[in-house]
This record gives sequence, C-alpha cells and structure tokens, in this order.
Amino acid sequence: MNRSKDETRDVYNTIADHFSETRANPWPEVMDFIDGIDAVQTGIDIGCGNGRHLNPLANKVQVPIGIDVSEQLLKIAQKRVDEATLLVGDATRLPLAAGSVDAAIYVATIHHLPTAADRLQSLNEIARILQSDGTALVSAWSTEHSRFDKTESFDTTLEWTLPDGEIKTRFFHIYSPADFKRKIEESALELKEMEVSSGNCYATVGTTE
Repeated sequence: MNRSKDETRDVYNTIADHFSETRANPWPEVMDFIDGIDAVQTGIDIGCGNGRHLNPLANKVQVPIGIDVSEQLLKIAQKRVDEATLLVGDATRLPLAAGSVDAAIYVATIHHLPTAADRLQSLNEIARILQSDGTALVSAWSTEHSRFDKTESFDTTLEWTLPDGEIKTRFFHIYSPADFKRKIEESALELKEMEVSSGNCYATVGTTE
C-alpha cells in the first residue's frame, strides 16, 4: 500500500485548485498555536498547501517561509501570502540551515509520507532546523476521527473526486494517539504538550537540546 512521495506530489498538483476551494479556512487549533507565538524572526509552514495557515503565521513572524511538494498549491499560496518565501521541498530534506527557525507548523502533512522512516526523518528535520528555544506544532489524522473504526495505527488510501468525476487516491498513515505520542518521543523533538481535537492529534514540541 505504500505510495511514493512523487505520487503524492502528482496527486496534489492535479487536485490543487479543487482542494484549495475546499480548504479555505485555518483550523482553530492551529490558530491557537500561532496566536501563542511571541513575535519572532523566522517561521515556517511545512506542507503549507494553499497558504491557509501560512497567512496568519506570516502576521506573527518577520520572515515567513512556506514549503510544499506541490508546485501548483504553492502557486495558489503565492496569491494568498504576498510576502512569504515559498519553496518546493520535501519534509524529509528541508532546504534550511540548522537552528535557523524560531517557530514551525507541520500540519496534516506527516500522515502523507509513505514510510515510517520518512515520517521519523521529517520530525528529526524539524528538530534540526529549530533554534534551541524554538517551538513547533505537529498534527496528523487520528484513529479518533469518526470516519475510522480502528484503534491501532494503520495505512490507507482515500479517494478525492474532482468536479469532472475523475478520482485520485491519496495515501494516509492514520495514527492512534498513543502511537503518535510514541513516535514524537522517538524523534529528536521534545514533546511539550499533546491533545486530540477534531479527529486530529496535535503535539507542541521543541528541541531536546
């Protein structure tokens, strides 16, 4: 069932416009995190998509950066967030120097990575780029969501139907809350706080240094 990162990129490039139309508003949980950030120099949205969370983040940081694998979603984000630096990039190989970021959001992206090694590496990349006093929010889809009936983490694919009827499938790794917490703790990040809300796991993290 594992999908490649290239397949994820291609799917999101294809569905970008329709996806963006249905994903207009930031999530309250992410806004709570952003609102709690003190004014800092550099903030990054990893998997920024159409910029719905990057836009409010840009209002709190001096240097906002958005990274996504989908060139088409980044084109949409560019129209939404004028002042941000937007980069095509892979969450497992962030094109940023170590200790260069004060705050990061990594929302609804880790669950698209096809392997456990990729997912762990993406968390370690956040730890690498964060300053020693930096903070980040990581979220993933959870087994607690009402559409799922499993209690353990599992892989699945879900269909996305475009207006013309064409169907694209997206890969997801659905986390149990216990497994999500465990994976954060196995990484180079320090877990500060965790909650399950609206069917998603949210972890506020920092570096272990």
